[in-house]
Amino acid sequence: MFGGNMQKMMKQVQKMQADMARLQEELGNRTVESTAGGGVVKVVANGRQEVLSIEIKPEAVDPGDVEMLQDLILTAVNGALNQSREMVAREMGKLTGGLNIPGLT
Repeated sequence: MFGGNMQKMMKQVQKMQADMARLQEELGNRTVESTAGGGVVKVVANGRQEVLSIEIKPEAVDPGDVEMLQDLILTAVNGALNQSREMVAREMGKLTGGLNIPGLT
């Protein structure tokens, strides 16, 4: 009596695992972008929370105010990583039906 239900549940779990692996691969190829300072610093990150590029426009570089440039870079990097995490959580939520499964996001 329980064997059929257990087998069906195991197939669903296996399908979800395969779907998650596919989604994680896909998210690794998706990118998000964040800017700071009106666009003088731009950071691109992927769904693996890896920073792929940082662009700094020449007008952002002021040798007399290096701290400002550092702050702009930190702001843009943190913004890109936050957007990446939100994207992953949103897409995983679609896959898991809103279940909060530890370690998946």
